[in-house]
Amino acid sequence: MDSNKIKKGLGRGLSSLIGETKVQNNINKLSVSNLVSNKYQPRKNFDEENLQELVNSIKERGIIQPIIVRESKADTSKHEIIAGERRWIAAQRAGLHEVPVVVTEADDLRSLEFAIVENVQRHDLNPIEEAKGYKRLIDDFEYNQEKVAKFIGKSRSHITNCLRLLSLPTEVIQFIEEKKLTTGHAKILVSLDNPIYVANKIIDKNLSVRQAESLVRVFKFKKGSSKISKDPNIDSLEISVTEKIGLKVFIKNNKNNRGTITLEYKDLEQLNKIIKILKSNY
Repeated sequence: MDSNKIKKGLGRGLSSLIGETKVQNNINKLSVSNLVSNKYQPRKNFDEENLQELVNSIKERGIIQPIIVRESKADTSKHEIIAGERRWIAAQRAGLHEVPVVVTEADDLRSLEFAIVENVQRHDLNPIEEAKGYKRLIDDFEYNQEKVAKFIGKSRSHITNCLRLLSLPTEVIQFIEEKKLTTGHAKILVSLDNPIYVANKIIDKNLSVRQAESLVRVFKFKKGSSKISKDPNIDSLEISVTEKIGLKVFIKNNKNNRGTITLEYKDLEQLNKIIKILKSNY
């Protein structure tokens, strides 16, 4: 495909992408049984509650936006969905026998582009699915990150950060896919040596992104601090208090059990939080 045509895909939208391909017919109707899933569909998980809402909507008003399809290479009697797989699934659940479609000619690259643009526009992809979609453009179609960024209409840093998520352990990736961890949590875990341990801590303690950042700072501080050993009970207490209040806590305990507790804050809001905690308890 001519690189000069790679503009900001999200800015242009699906209608512009359709305009760059040959449309065989305007809007047709095809049997739901004659449609097959897109092998390049980046989206693997469909939220059941949202899907049921779409089923109810289709029962009331039908399918308003046609499904975009191309002729299947594997079976010429069928058509492969390029964009609109969720509508197709919901239509089957709603009991529809036919669905409106736009038939277009598209190669594998354009099919993947359609699927990514539609899902990113609708915010339907979880961060792992989004990253895998970008990676497929890079691995299978020789895109680079700059080219992906221009086509999707996102910044280069956004593409880079998305792709970095794929370096996380499988267990952590699964947490993200299951929505046990947010994108904000995931970005924090990427640079850690112990992402599985921290991920489990975040989930067990139901930590916000800010609290998770404080927890990670404690780990990084300990890693870069002096080699003087510290009582593991003090270590555990620091982590426990940090998780509880969402602020970095340092405890220095001398041999005579006298010492200091230091609370670190980044802004006035956090300072006021410390003062409020102290006033409410003393």
